[in-house]
Amino acid sequence: MHLTFKKTGQTLVVSMAGELDHHNAVNVREEIDRRFSTSNAKNLVFNLQKLAFMDSSGLGILIGRYKTVSAMGGKTAIAAPSLLTRRLIELAGVHRIIPIYETAQEAVGGVA
Repeated sequence: MHLTFKKTGQTLVVSMAGELDHHNAVNVREEIDRRFSTSNAKNLVFNLQKLAFMDSSGLGILIGRYKTVSAMGGKTAIAAPSLLTRRLIELAGVHRIIPIYETAQEAVGGVA
């Protein structure tokens, strides 16, 4: 699992590559939390364009960060999930609380 971070205005974009599963979920969560808290960002976008696989642990990371960001008055969005990842997100109902955008740029604009 590889994470890259880019701050655009008041939004931190987290780009994920590889597999997000129970083996690396704790490390991913801790790294995102650390980077978000030190970035002075208000909003969070998950760019899933290069994410090959995600299980329920990954859904937990998305929902947990959504709760944290919302409690601080910010917005969260998901960008560019693969068809399989999008289906998992939709089956779990996560798309009802975290909007999905086709590109990271659209997601950044959506939370601004």
